[in-house]
Amino acid sequence: MKLFVDNLTNVDFSYLHPQRGLLGESWLVQLVLDGELNEEGMICDFGIVKKAVKHWFDNSIDHALVVPTGMANLHSELLNGETTVNWRYPAGGEFYCRSPEQAIVLVDIDEINELSLAAWCNAQLLALFPDEVKGLEISFVPEAINDAFYHYSHGLQQHDGNCQRIAHGHRSRIEVFLDGQRDTAAEQQWAKTFNDIYIGTRGHLVSANDEVHHYCYDAPQGEFEIRLPARHCYLIDTETTVEQIACHLAAQVKLSHPSREVMVRAFEGVGKGAIATA
Repeated sequence: MKLFVDNLTNVDFSYLHPQRGLLGESWLVQLVLDGELNEEGMICDFGIVKKAVKHWFDNSIDHALVVPTGMANLHSELLNGETTVNWRYPAGGEFYCRSPEQAIVLVDIDEINELSLAAWCNAQLLALFPDEVKGLEISFVPEAINDAFYHYSHGLQQHDGNCQRIAHGHRSRIEVFLDGQRDTAAEQQWAKTFNDIYIGTRGHLVSANDEVHHYCYDAPQGEFEIRLPARHCYLIDTETTVEQIACHLAAQVKLSHPSREVMVRAFEGVGKGAIATA
């Protein structure tokens, strides 16, 4: 007997890709349990399943930086409650991140993808369930997006929860309207601009030149620091909430279309986001 839960939750996180570097991602989580019926005629109560699995994801990879420790040219260290990660981009330039240990998940695999990370999660999650559960299969599914989207990473210093982590991210759609009509050219332009980007806040910028951006801030969870090539960064004056990103995009589109009414729908992962007009 099997029990399944489709779209149980979704996870928003960033990870290191061996070619693209820091990559924001959003995946839907699917779950199948394999087991025996208990005295109530169930493998496991749906409420228990959903609560236990969502709690585990919320406290593991969700809103974290996931690092495959088997990736080439990578060094990671956990010391005194902090994790540091150093890695070199194949095209040149270095990635460095220092965060409280909860913000960086070190995974003993060579590369992060839907299958490899799901296999790692399966092994961690099975212990959460009663003896009737004999097997578990997690699968990750990217949202089906036919229009423009981008991968971005960021950190929100003033957030009360895990969004304060300096390297977490999302895979997000963007919709741009000019005088009420979709403008796919503008959408594609911004999807290209924000492709695999780190969106930084000017107030967090310690130093910057044509080669490197260096960001650092203190937050309730601890001290956070990140350095990465300038070509992978986009700087704005405000915190990088989805509301502020939407406002920034609307203002930038308005500069190119001063006589048009502009509306931007900027998504933050799956099924949520902000609307801004200019």
